[in-house]
Amino acid sequence: MQMAQSTLGSVVRINESRLWHTLMEMAKVGPGVAGGNNRQALTDEDGQGRALFRRWCEEAGMSISVDQVGNLFATRTGTNPNARAVCMGSHLDTQPVGGRFDGVLGVLAGLEVVRTLNDLAVESEHPIVVTNWTNEEGSRFAPVMMASGVYAGVHSVDWAYARQDKQGRTFGAELERIGWKGDEPVGTRKFDAYVELHIEQGPILEAEGIDIGVVTGGQGLTWLQVTFTGRSAHAGSTPMGKRRNAGLAAARAVELVQTVAMHHQPDAVGTVGRLELRPNSTNSVPGSAELTVDIRSPDAAVLQDMETRIREGVALIALELGVSGDVQRLQHAAPVAFDAGCVELVRDQARSLGYSFRDIVSGAGHDAYWLARVAPTAMIMCPCVDGISHNEAENISPQWAAAGTNVLLHTVARLAKASF
Repeated sequence: MQMAQSTLGSVVRINESRLWHTLMEMAKVGPGVAGGNNRQALTDEDGQGRALFRRWCEEAGMSISVDQVGNLFATRTGTNPNARAVCMGSHLDTQPVGGRFDGVLGVLAGLEVVRTLNDLAVESEHPIVVTNWTNEEGSRFAPVMMASGVYAGVHSVDWAYARQDKQGRTFGAELERIGWKGDEPVGTRKFDAYVELHIEQGPILEAEGIDIGVVTGGQGLTWLQVTFTGRSAHAGSTPMGKRRNAGLAAARAVELVQTVAMHHQPDAVGTVGRLELRPNSTNSVPGSAELTVDIRSPDAAVLQDMETRIREGVALIALELGVSGDVQRLQHAAPVAFDAGCVELVRDQARSLGYSFRDIVSGAGHDAYWLARVAPTAMIMCPCVDGISHNEAENISPQWAAAGTNVLLHTVARLAKASF
């Protein structure tokens, strides 16, 4: 971590109170039950949040375009009509019990950057675009980061349209229902660079008293589905030694994931986030069990070793308990390294603005991961209270939000060749 010296007290800054007011106004759309938000992708509330953001962008003099998977692009014109745009963005959709800042800060900070440039009547050579990517959270339509993945060529449009929620409603039909299915072909819009501001969603920056996280890259991620099949039996009359207990196998698998992750400390993590037993009855031995495994590491070799150890461990558990065990890979994303030049530019801006900063590897997934495949990309992070996210208790301070947005402003201004 490097400490910057505050030597430019009169340097251009964003309007902190305006940014915070905008965040609080968006938080009124799709309120949760405990101070957060429930604005899941392609719900009516998501549509309302998008409409509010569009109105704000139009009031800031930006032109609006929406692509075929609902990604919204708000453009501030540059002086060079042939120059590729510099893009900022994140997402407005939330978890079912989500916070007010996850993703939303990156979108509305981009709007505040444009408002600040407008206040100063500053022109940029490159156009500047603020983007709301559709369905980053993946809480309603899996997988995560879906529409930015379509933009980057990872998924096809038709594949995205066919994704279903738990009620069987498709992504394509719901996108059309809320009125946000655009006509711009996905991926034809090219960017000169992409910068995303996000809350850390972890405890490091706050614990160390650091203003800015300079994100060098992101962890690789693998999701596995583990299924054990045994035999359901009466809980009272079946001797312990005669059982083929899928529930016991699942319990051992949970411990297995913990052991594998701890073997690869300090950077690897492993989580069993969902566990279902059947018949799920108090007086029945579980005949089947299904659990999901989320493993992450910034090292591709470590991530592969974790998956291998889990697969081998599941097979051994199944053999020892007389059940069958199956492991299916649901999702995989390789570790991401952001553009070295863009990352150094973020460091330079944090330093010149007088903020403390340190390099950090993101443990969560972000749209920037897919954008890094098609454009030079960087991420900026600000602290969040106690590292809590994907929770209605998620919180940041106005000062943290402003610091991250100030770094975003100056980074984008350099990339877009805007002079204060």
